[in-house]
Amino acid sequence: MNRFLCSDPNEQPLDNIPSDGGYCGIFRTIACVGDSLSSGEHESTKADGSKGFHDFYDYSWGQYLARMCGCRVYNFSVGGMTAKEYCNSFADHHGYWNREYAAQCYIIALGVNDLICRRGEVGSVEDVCVEDWRQNKDTFAGHYAKIIQRYKEIQPDAKFFLMTMPYETASDAEFKCGQTDKQADLFYQLAEIFSNCYVMDLRKYAPDYDQEFRDTFFLGGHMSPVGYIYTARMVAAYIDYIIRHNFEDFRQVGFIGTPYRNTTYDKE
Repeated sequence: MNRFLCSDPNEQPLDNIPSDGGYCGIFRTIACVGDSLSSGEHESTKADGSKGFHDFYDYSWGQYLARMCGCRVYNFSVGGMTAKEYCNSFADHHGYWNREYAAQCYIIALGVNDLICRRGEVGSVEDVCVEDWRQNKDTFAGHYAKIIQRYKEIQPDAKFFLMTMPYETASDAEFKCGQTDKQADLFYQLAEIFSNCYVMDLRKYAPDYDQEFRDTFFLGGHMSPVGYIYTARMVAAYIDYIIRHNFEDFRQVGFIGTPYRNTTYDKE
């Protein structure tokens, strides 16, 4: 029985990697909001050395997660995506605010293009108007929070997992560390002001994406199929860990998206 529960108070999020996705399987619909790394992007090279970039969604960690857990996963992602573009045009253009795509669980993995590639400012929770997302400021924090707020309007009881960027020993290490630290701090603050939000802190608990890691799991600047399935296993393990450490929060997941609820278990 203990192996199905949180029996070790010293357990860390990625200590146990369930082969079947563990309790992540309680979600029947999951939406992955992200960029190239959420889209199974593969990097090719031509004879002249130029690069090509291809979103192979079937190789995304979201679709590996779907096959692992037997759930439906929506890829709300594309290479190069930023939180600002997602809010201002991308989601509208593809109909991702439509209620027909409402999910029980949203995994948001944005920030690389906003903060590293384009060296944008993180912003702060002061940029977020909790009462009206239309009043959020034009910062990464403001747009990222807007994504949460708009999906909360569509699916009020959905669970949100905010994914930090892993630590990476690479060029511009000092700059990247500063940005990823600020992003992680922001996500913990957002999880405090929004209900049903949890931080998936790969920055703290995932392996260092050092040269050895890249040699094993990357294909150029993006992951290989092995890397994407590795990421899927980390995501499933982290969500399984969060659920096992917060069983009460996930008791009524089956009612998300329905008019029903068992009020016997509502907290006072």
